[in-house]
Amino acid sequence: MFRDLDDTIKKILDDSSAPPQLLAAEVNFELPDRNFAPAQSTVNLFLYDVHENRILRDPEPIIEKVGNIFKRRTPPLRVDCAYMVTAWDSAAGPVKAANEHRLLSQALQWLSRFPIIPARYLQGDLRNPPFPHRTEVALPDNNRSMGEFWSALGQPPRPSFNLVVTIAMDLHKEEEGPLVTHAQAKPEQAEKPETREDVINIGGLVLNRTGQPVPDAWVRLEPANLIAVTNSEGRFVFERVRSGVGYTLRARAVGLGEARRSIEIPSLTGEYNLQFP
Repeated sequence: MFRDLDDTIKKILDDSSAPPQLLAAEVNFELPDRNFAPAQSTVNLFLYDVHENRILRDPEPIIEKVGNIFKRRTPPLRVDCAYMVTAWDSAAGPVKAANEHRLLSQALQWLSRFPIIPARYLQGDLRNPPFPHRTEVALPDNNRSMGEFWSALGQPPRPSFNLVVTIAMDLHKEEEGPLVTHAQAKPEQAEKPETREDVINIGGLVLNRTGQPVPDAWVRLEPANLIAVTNSEGRFVFERVRSGVGYTLRARAVGLGEARRSIEIPSLTGEYNLQFP
């Protein structure tokens, strides 16, 4: 997946609409150590850090209905990939510095145009993401000493900025279970053996403004904190939800914003559909 991210960034920098000097430069992802000396103008993007974005972490499983089977899968892992971006030129003296500064500024301006990476640039496994791939450019990085960094590489210090791309990594972990339309759970050990807790499976459609189904929309049931993704027909399912009032259904989809409605379970109308305003 990291190679796909490299290819995606290269696709962005190679866009025919990019500034001329940036478009003419090579795009390189090698470690810029003491042996790194490109023979022509080059934008180097060194992947120096990869870590989970815990702010975007979602611990709740995603539940989907496929035929008569429920599939429960682990939500995608949200990962921050941090690149150090530098510019290199083969000239000497003041001309070298001027060329590198101009190239670096063009890379900064161009990459800042894409807070969300457009689908036309996405390569390999990054295509059709469950979440948009976000970018942040030139953030302060107080955890990194640039002097020590360049000293370790055996290179004189040079200007740089960081590019952080947050990608969604599918863990391919899922479980299957049979369709259950209604069930009652009774704890094996309880203070009152006669106490029974009603639970029910609910489902509905997510619709756009014109009433058409919306596939791949994310639906959350609060305060149960359950998450589901609509299938190709715009349907979602939540399994074994406690009966009660005060629930809220929320749906999000790319380009449509958020839809919400208050419900009780079971619904007096028998439906749990959501429509974007």
